[in-house]
Amino acid sequence: MTIKFSKWNLVPAMVFLFSTVALAQTPTSTPGTTPSTPAADPSIAQRKENQQDRIAQGIKSGQLTAGETSNLETKEAAINGETRADRAANGGKLTQAEKQQVNQQQNQLSKQIYNDKHNASTAQYGNNQVGQRRENQQDRIAQGVKSGQLTAGETAKLENQQKGINQQVAADRSANGGKLTPGEKQQVNKEQNNASKNIYNKKHNGKTQPGAKK
Repeated sequence: MTIKFSKWNLVPAMVFLFSTVALAQTPTSTPGTTPSTPAADPSIAQRKENQQDRIAQGIKSGQLTAGETSNLETKEAAINGETRADRAANGGKLTQAEKQQVNQQQNQLSKQIYNDKHNASTAQYGNNQVGQRRENQQDRIAQGVKSGQLTAGETAKLENQQKGINQQVAADRSANGGKLTPGEKQQVNKEQNNASKNIYNKKHNGKTQPGAKK
């Protein structure tokens, strides 16, 4: 006996076959759960940005002195330089070991930022023209750090310059019963004028923190 099949007999079978294949290719999930990916740790760039924001806040609030900020930013610049070198050696990427190393270094820096912001040393400006000028310079540096216009290396140099001026002012006051002579005030003003130019130039050159908007 010969069995004849028409195309209409084959349609249901083909539909069933295709449905079975499609179901086999569809990922299954346990009832009540949805597929998810593990939450990624903050990127290295984001971690650096967070550190800079904390430093900027410390400068602005006076919790960080110029010397403390210079020290912190020198260390941040060193981490950044090491990261760039590692990326250059690995086709623009970091190995897992290098990422772990950077994370450990940032953890140590994070602790130092906290300790420096909560120790007894604070920026003391005083209610006078010299003190107000110093405070204005720190506010401008803090804004540059916050906005990304100043790199860690640039901030370290600017704050080291401010540290030198502050030490000079402290020494002059100590030698003159807590006051500055007109000549000393004039000298400090000249040095702050030079510092002001440096702040402006470094904030408006082509260098910015990684990820900062230009």
